[in-house]
Amino acid sequence: MSSKLSILALVVLALLPGCGGEQSKAASGTSAAAADAAPPAPAATGTVIEVKAISDETGNHFVPNKLEAHPGDVLKFTLVSGVHNVSFPADKNPGATGLPEPSDLLQLPGQTLEVPVSFKPGEYHFQCDPHAALGMTGELEVE
Repeated sequence: MSSKLSILALVVLALLPGCGGEQSKAASGTSAAAADAAPPAPAATGTVIEVKAISDETGNHFVPNKLEAHPGDVLKFTLVSGVHNVSFPADKNPGATGLPEPSDLLQLPGQTLEVPVSFKPGEYHFQCDPHAALGMTGELEVE
């Protein structure tokens, strides 16, 4: 019995150096790549503002679709029904910098997307790309 425990102990000890070492290297590589891509968003310090993405008998829409926020607030987009994304298109926000990339599609009810408000004060347009032509748009005023 003790020889089985000895063998098990050796196997565990042999595997320990591999645990986490590569993961740490990969994580730091990912962090470096992310840091090169865009500056990190500031930590959320304000209010969480929920915006629902809905498809129903009246169409596709955000509720609410007119928002006021402050730097440090978080916009929390929640999928209620349908399949939607959130986009702050450059052509609808001329001269704006630091806007988030268009999100992936939210496909399951209850899925959320959190967007930290790190924009300069001003007015911004957001939309669901697949449904923008059908009126699924919104306005954000950052004060």
